[in-house]
Amino acid sequence: MRQARLLFDHGGCYHCISRVVDKRFIFNELEKRMFLDTLRRLEAFLDVRVLTYCLMSNHFHLLVEVPDPNDIDRLTIDSLRTRLPLLYRGKALAEVVDELDRAETQRDASGSGTWIDEVLARYQTRLGNLSIFLKELKQRFTQWYNAHNERCGTLWEDRFKSVLVEGEDEHALMTMAAYIELNPVRAGLVDDPKDYRWCGYAEAVAGKKLARQRLGRMHARTRAWQGRSTGWQEIGRAYRMHLFGKGEQRLGDPRTGKGARAGIDSERVQQVVEVDAGRLSVPQVLRQRVRYFCDGAVFGSQEFVEGIFDKNR
Repeated sequence: MRQARLLFDHGGCYHCISRVVDKRFIFNELEKRMFLDTLRRLEAFLDVRVLTYCLMSNHFHLLVEVPDPNDIDRLTIDSLRTRLPLLYRGKALAEVVDELDRAETQRDASGSGTWIDEVLARYQTRLGNLSIFLKELKQRFTQWYNAHNERCGTLWEDRFKSVLVEGEDEHALMTMAAYIELNPVRAGLVDDPKDYRWCGYAEAVAGKKLARQRLGRMHARTRAWQGRSTGWQEIGRAYRMHLFGKGEQRLGDPRTGKGARAGIDSERVQQVVEVDAGRLSVPQVLRQRVRYFCDGAVFGSQEFVEGIFDKNR
């Protein structure tokens, strides 16, 4: 555990997994929406990046990029005020803002910045910390879930498991990303990872800018110095071919079954990789976007749908 904390303090990329206690199937659509909303707010506040993810019915996978401490900006009073609504709401937000106001007032009155410095330092130490990110993600979701379902007690079977992934190696990152994105395919939930809404690739296909940027970061590490384009069209095609190549089913030994692996039919893989070259047709792309826009009985642009949910959450 100590070695893991030291690694978290020095940045890097990590594959993180956590499972629900007793392997209960608690993640339905509402739960996944609330979990993802909490995740996005926390990563923005804590300066970590979720490169891709997959939310299953009883566990989640995240591929997280943790910045080097030297690359994290120092918090100021103004920047902290801007970030606080990402982390708190309602009464809790009012309380932390009140503490910040009183600490700032005391500094102005006495000329001493001890209290305000302590407040800033308390939040600064949380930035870029993977352990805190996952702890708060799970705690905040548990609080919501327990209140929503009138239950109490732990929701997770352990702290979390993590694997350090070589961040400067595109192949290592992409292999891990494919493993994460292909979970619903190997579980028999969908035949194509783009059809499983609760993963980074499906978000990217549906046009989510942040999801596309995060997948693009994995490609850009080696493509930039090669002088190759890192636009979404190229990245999307390359990543789709990568997913299908990694996701091809294996039949295994015909006598023992050893080596078998659930996945995508070989003919479908050949079609996507060799014929389509990773391209999606216009109807396929539009179907993904319309499904996203219509979810929750609200129809319109992505910004309009998200605005309605924010106002009526």
